[in-house]
Amino acid sequence: MKTTTFKKQYILTGLFLLVFPFAADKVFNWNYGVLLANFCILYIIAVSGLDILFGYSGQISMGHAAFFCIGAYGSVLLHQHTGLPVILTICTGAVLATLVGALLAYPASKLVFHFLSLATIAFGQVVYQLVAQSPGNITGNFTGKFTDTISLFGWKLNSYTKYYFFSIVCLGIFLFIKINLVNSRVGRAFIAIRENSHAANGMGINVRKYKVIAFATSAFYTAFAGGLYAHLVRFISPDTFTQKQSVMFLTMLLFGGSASVGGTITGVFTVQFLNEILRSAERYQLLIYGILLLTVILAFPGGLYGLVRQILKKKGGKSDAAG
Repeated sequence: MKTTTFKKQYILTGLFLLVFPFAADKVFNWNYGVLLANFCILYIIAVSGLDILFGYSGQISMGHAAFFCIGAYGSVLLHQHTGLPVILTICTGAVLATLVGALLAYPASKLVFHFLSLATIAFGQVVYQLVAQSPGNITGNFTGKFTDTISLFGWKLNSYTKYYFFSIVCLGIFLFIKINLVNSRVGRAFIAIRENSHAANGMGINVRKYKVIAFATSAFYTAFAGGLYAHLVRFISPDTFTQKQSVMFLTMLLFGGSASVGGTITGVFTVQFLNEILRSAERYQLLIYGILLLTVILAFPGGLYGLVRQILKKKGGKSDAAG
């Protein structure tokens, strides 16, 4: 019975994802809604990377906008100077961010709690300053740079609807990899480190090695999302990659609930929805996020997704008792 219900949910979700861009664009003439859906998809990829780092291995990062930035600028600059296809430059930019993440993680793996948080904030600021005031104006500095969209076998993703379907495929691949990773031996090592790094070390787990793997994997996810973002909007500037972006990623993760795919998706859609509502109060967005985040953390430690699961479990228990 439960299996049938889950199958119906997956079928309905799949149908909704297929129909949404056409309904939003053609029926309701809401092309902006398709753009928002694209943003949500790439943010889910980015926050899924942060979840691997924070939710599963217990390492906090307040500078993930830096990897988002490396992926975006890496792809745009490579495409501009080498003429390589955009899809290749996105992957190359993500690999570059992975190497940078691994290099950062090696010394940072000794840091915990607020020390690690401060280190990642500093890293984010360094990357921001590099793209904002680059030597020889390589990055365009505050003027920014325009770029092309993705082209697959001559088929340009020159509409939000086309880009949406490509992004959905990318999201499916990344979520599939994440689910398999966290359920593997590596994922179990992450969880052991998150729960107690000293005990994990005593069990023979190479704590530094797995922390570096978590950081590098997280960087790849977030940088790939950054590349997708750059070629979706076709323009990048340093203003997109400030500390505020890192705070938003962490807010999305904690809002929905860490260490779960459902929590990541819930958090991204909730915060993106709040973004649209609070657009007129931009100056107070961080303040409002802080208040809401404190409320969620204190009242619902498992996030909104955890709260929904608890409610459904209680209802299911009552139904079983009644039966």
